[in-house]
Amino acid sequence: MKKRLFILTAMSLLSSLFGTANAGEGKMVSYPAPEVSGINQDGKTVNFADVYKKGPTVVFFYPKADTPGCTKQACSLRDAFADLSKQGVQVLGVSFDKAEAQKAFKDKFTLPYDLIADPEGKIVAAFKVEKMAKGLLSLAKRSCFLIKDGKVVWEDYAAATDQQAADIKRVLAEAK
Repeated sequence: MKKRLFILTAMSLLSSLFGTANAGEGKMVSYPAPEVSGINQDGKTVNFADVYKKGPTVVFFYPKADTPGCTKQACSLRDAFADLSKQGVQVLGVSFDKAEAQKAFKDKFTLPYDLIADPEGKIVAAFKVEKMAKGLLSLAKRSCFLIKDGKVVWEDYAAATDQQAADIKRVLAEAK
């Protein structure tokens, strides 16, 4: 029984890191957005409340920088960044990775938005994002949120990889 549970857990973890999840449905909600701060890839503090004030904000969580599924998710948002920016959308990516790993990931894939290092998991906890693994290997479950006017208006706890931007565009169109 323990062996089977271990195998199922390992398969789920590998699927999240390397798989290509289908587009997430998410759901429309309305609750205050967490007002947290974190360190970006350049070692600078990013106050999320300040980012929210600039316009609609996408906060997406991914398990591990520079892994196949996480790269697809981040690049989906990168490729749609010009379109999202035209709508005033800000984007923040968050994982347990340290700032150095976030910087390497951002530079390697020319990501035009901040990646937030959350090695202690305080941002993950504030957004109530599940951890896929615990202990030495803490990984955030792939999730995505849309914040408007300081409120979370959409959440997806089964976020897509290569369809993340399409999900956001769909929700923005529905929320108008």
